[in-house]
Amino acid sequence: MPSSEQIKELKARIQSSIIGQEDVITKILIGLLTDGNVLLEGLPGLAKTRAVKSLAKNLDCKLSRIQFTPDLLPSDVTGTEVYQPESQEKFIFQPGPIFSNLVLADEINRAPAKVQAALLEAMEERQVSVAGKTHAMEKLFMVLATQNPIEQEGTYPLPEAQLDRFIMKIKLDYPDTKDEAKIMRLNREESKGTTQNTTPVPQQVIFDARQEIGNVEVKEAAENYIVDLVTATRYPEKFNKDLKRWISVGSSPRATIALDKCSRTVAWLAGRTYVTADDVRFIIHDVLRHRLILSYEANADGYTADKVIDEILKNVSVV
Repeated sequence: MPSSEQIKELKARIQSSIIGQEDVITKILIGLLTDGNVLLEGLPGLAKTRAVKSLAKNLDCKLSRIQFTPDLLPSDVTGTEVYQPESQEKFIFQPGPIFSNLVLADEINRAPAKVQAALLEAMEERQVSVAGKTHAMEKLFMVLATQNPIEQEGTYPLPEAQLDRFIMKIKLDYPDTKDEAKIMRLNREESKGTTQNTTPVPQQVIFDARQEIGNVEVKEAAENYIVDLVTATRYPEKFNKDLKRWISVGSSPRATIALDKCSRTVAWLAGRTYVTADDVRFIIHDVLRHRLILSYEANADGYTADKVIDEILKNVSVV
């Protein structure tokens, strides 16, 4: 079976257990296929953790969960050197829960910055340094962090440097009334143990899909569109005077790279070998919303990052 069909099957399996969040599931898979890390934000009870667990259940991989709390230490995440007097090397590295295929960093904003920073090296360089030694991560490695909105009590906003390491920030919202009823019925079925077990999709499918996505063409018009959209966050005065008031700091080149990767993946999932402007528009909010620092005026006017991105899309044309 082609890798595209197996990815569709994987998506369908996840959707069968996560009702009303089809776009969220698609975007999580985009993050996986781009070899990126994703941040899931939403109020409690919107299936953030369940979505990650469902992905791990249907993919042949290891999942580790780290529950972030205010008293968590960096070594609780990365691991530490343990003294073994009977061993020839004396100190043996004991891996932490980050050494897995999928790492669920649950409620990442419940821990202080020093613990959040313990993920940085693993997320960016796919390795961890402990006691002067580097330890490589698994070939298939992805951090899926969840957080509740930062206005909730007892949370610590993530540093900008760490936010930039997430290829996307995906927002979850309430399901509609029809989906709410389906969620109730699904919960009843699961409580009876009537759900069926299926053979997980092998990891090699992900690697094959990534290779195919690498061959998706980005024509000059689409390439210029991506660059212009990111440039608009840095020099907003060239496009709209209001954008200048709303944006304090624009996005880095990492945003351009992320938008390119995600757009190619969207095109591949749609069965195309080239990127269109619609592919870029579909994913741009998730790629940019955590890479913009808004001004005081934007907050005072009630403008969120998503609204600012909407204005950018209105002002940047496709050549």
